[in-house]
Amino acid sequence: MTLRISTWNINSVRLRFDLVARFVRETRPDILCLQEIKCRDELFPADGFRELGFQHIAICGQAGYHGVATLSKLPLEPLPRQSFCGTEEARHLGVKVALPGGGTLAVHNIYVPAGGDIPDPELNPKFRQKLAYLAALAKWERGWADDANAVLVGDFNVAPLETDVWSHKQLLKVVSHTPVEVEALEKVREDGRWVDLVRRVIPPEQKIYSWWSYRARDWAAADRGRRLDHIWGSAAMAERTRGVSVLKEARGWPGPSDHVPVTLEFEG
Repeated sequence: MTLRISTWNINSVRLRFDLVARFVRETRPDILCLQEIKCRDELFPADGFRELGFQHIAICGQAGYHGVATLSKLPLEPLPRQSFCGTEEARHLGVKVALPGGGTLAVHNIYVPAGGDIPDPELNPKFRQKLAYLAALAKWERGWADDANAVLVGDFNVAPLETDVWSHKQLLKVVSHTPVEVEALEKVREDGRWVDLVRRVIPPEQKIYSWWSYRARDWAAADRGRRLDHIWGSAAMAERTRGVSVLKEARGWPGPSDHVPVTLEFEG
């Protein structure tokens, strides 16, 4: 059986519930990880998601900011939440999903701090927080072996490869693609023994974007994007991976998020 897991920074789930519903009906993910839901747990539109087929819901919300939610058509149980940088911000949600073929999949849904506009930790507390978050994530004791099924998904707010941005040269001093951020994210991947499952399917030489700024007058024509949204997995999940898709057209839907969904197909 092939299953689908999708990640999407929705930038307010209540404001864009209709877009999520459209995406679910058109692509039928089995597990949906949302970031920046921007609401408290009790205000999350859980009933609407149940009508879409997601009977199993985990939420880590916050009033007006941040927040992540994981929705599943398969049974799930919560895993311990992590703060990583010592704040109470709602940026991580872990669940264990029961797979129909037997066994489980650990799904860790994260929203890494964006980091503000100035790439200097001395001048910009937001950038300092971002680097601290990534450093803590690299030190995280995962609690599972490479032969277990696990994924780390979400808005990492870092575009690591030159082909993950519209212009490597012009973005070297822009937050999300600076060398210090790329190095910090690579340390997370290496120390956690993660596999970039998107790049396992789509060659590193090929450009991929999952975010286009709201500031662009014509985002599609300019196509100045960045790949900020990622799906990483354990070695076992790398073997189960069957396909990847990035729904670029969702950026052109009415009232869109500035991010688009990224979906992984895997053997369940």
